[in-house]
Amino acid sequence: MTSPAPPAEPKKAVAFIDGQNLYFSAFEAFGYTFPNYDPAALAKAVCLSKGWELAQVRLYTGIPDPAEDRFWHHFWSAKKTALTRQGVYVFTRHLRYREKKIRLNKGVRFELPDGTYLLGGTQLFDLRGREVPSGTELVIRVGEEKGIDIRIALDIIGLARERKYDTALIFSQDQDLSEVVDEVIALAATQARTIKVASAFPDGASNRRGINRTDWIPIDKATYDTCLDPRDYRPKS
Repeated sequence: MTSPAPPAEPKKAVAFIDGQNLYFSAFEAFGYTFPNYDPAALAKAVCLSKGWELAQVRLYTGIPDPAEDRFWHHFWSAKKTALTRQGVYVFTRHLRYREKKIRLNKGVRFELPDGTYLLGGTQLFDLRGREVPSGTELVIRVGEEKGIDIRIALDIIGLARERKYDTALIFSQDQDLSEVVDEVIALAATQARTIKVASAFPDGASNRRGINRTDWIPIDKATYDTCLDPRDYRPKS
């Protein structure tokens, strides 16, 4: 009588979370108007469902300059401090700003300083109380992330080279990260092992695709809601 084979050891996973990509996906899928997720809880939930051992959680996000947007600068600074104390690695980079021209129409949506939104089609008025007509060209100042996806890609490859994980769990739908998959697979071959690359994302948005050449892991609202951060870092005034 042969003895049963020992159970396979859990695959060691590192979670790489694109903070802004995850937020906008959750907003579109579930309607949440600020980044209310707990990255560690979310990574643990996905790993538990797959039988993976979570080795590390890494969050990457742009952060506004306080002179440009005090509200979101306060939010991300406070959230970064709390997450770092929990052992989450947090990488931040200041946003870069430019002026962008948009034409006012029924589909234009505006973000307010408190993190809420004016829906498309909302009436806008100038300082004299006159309605701004549809078709008016507006100039707005917008902040853009630069280098976040590059930093994620570099860390995915670097930690794979150091054999820190067997599974790269990427919380993002950014197809720019698809190029890193082939690099990781080639690196794994030189190490005579297999590395899995998966992408997790909120399920329900119009974009229901994970990163190309990865295993896709849709996250339903029930699972997401069990991983909400109990703390609200938005300024009270």
